[in-house]
Amino acid sequence: MTSSDSAADKYRSYLHGEGERNTVWRFGSPPNYDLVNKLFEEGRSKIWPPGSLEEEVQNLVKTWEMEMFHKVRFDDNKTVDPEKYRFALNGRKGVTLEEKRKLGGGYNSLLQTSLPEKFRCYNPAEETVDSSHVAFTTAFPRGFAVEVLQVYSGPPVIVYKFRHWGYMEGPFKGNAPTGEMVEFYGMAIFELDEESKKIVKVEFFYDRGELLGGLMKGAKSDNFLPPSCPLFKNTA
Repeated sequence: MTSSDSAADKYRSYLHGEGERNTVWRFGSPPNYDLVNKLFEEGRSKIWPPGSLEEEVQNLVKTWEMEMFHKVRFDDNKTVDPEKYRFALNGRKGVTLEEKRKLGGGYNSLLQTSLPEKFRCYNPAEETVDSSHVAFTTAFPRGFAVEVLQVYSGPPVIVYKFRHWGYMEGPFKGNAPTGEMVEFYGMAIFELDEESKKIVKVEFFYDRGELLGGLMKGAKSDNFLPPSCPLFKNTA
């Protein structure tokens, strides 16, 4: 679950080093996680012992998340098997990496919904990978941290409970920043290939309303729309 370049980031592998020399990054260079690491360390509820299963799972989740958001070419992903990989949300049919890209990638695949479009405060059908990234990095300028709260089973089938949180210090979809913590909880299953140790299936279960509800509290105004094309590199 780890790599030799892990010293470059305490919680994520495959960011720097010789193995990433030819990696194509979405924003031209590896993302910087200093801000969100600080948020994580100040706000986490668990500190897992070094080398524990919980620490390994937490670092795997953070590394997987980094690769999904920031690596453009599928073959540059070290945590997943690009051919076998499937992603599913709340019991939906699993999608391939290419199908996930067609959904808009990133937050769009994580915020799929069956709500009628008129009720969608965030509509993944209308967002691109870039517009969704702008929306959430604007709302959470210090990042959106994740921690593993409990691991129920280890590899090859990892089942864990997680918490995601950040402070809404920027606008979201025309809603004013509140400065309040926005958080939600959920469960996930990561299935690893027993030989390669790479992820072949990911399933998430959570209520997206717990996240979006906290982002829609602020007053609505066109003055709170984010800039059109910033290059935000800080992320979850």
